[in-house]
Amino acid sequence: MRPRPRVHSEHLILAPSTLILGLGNILMTDEAVGAAVLKHLEADPSLPDDWLLLDGGTLSFTLAGPIGDAQRLIVVDAAAMGDAPGTVRIFEGEAMDRQLRTHAKSVHEVSLADLMDMVRLTDQLPAQRALIGIEPEQIGWGEELTPPVATAVPRASAEVHALYARWVDTSPPPVANQSDP
Repeated sequence: MRPRPRVHSEHLILAPSTLILGLGNILMTDEAVGAAVLKHLEADPSLPDDWLLLDGGTLSFTLAGPIGDAQRLIVVDAAAMGDAPGTVRIFEGEAMDRQLRTHAKSVHEVSLADLMDMVRLTDQLPAQRALIGIEPEQIGWGEELTPPVATAVPRASAEVHALYARWVDTSPPPVANQSDP
């Protein structure tokens, strides 16, 4: 997915303040749900200007930079939670941290828990952060999501929008520069 920075003047490019990070291996059936949600979101013409949709693939330490630069972080990934396939659950803030610590096993280069700890050590972890977990039915070779997980993609996309709307509504207004009269 291509970054979507917004140009605010001839010389200034501001980075998006909300990172939507889709995770997973697109060659491993339901493991690809993070990328599928990003595709669904990318097709939405009403996407907020301050969003950056980023396909994080199977994770890498290089994602620490974009995570640390974000004011808000929403991660979308397949998550084995013991629920029915296609179940969508949201883990926000410290609940996300607990979920990652409890279920930190990963077949990737680095686990999401490790990556979040790395960003936390630099004191750049977004205060507004959430994991949208989608229960997989099958993780194996294949390029298609199983039916229950494919059905969950629009629900997960709606949850991304709902989280963002709530966070933006409760965020303090930006501090304006005031000059002395």
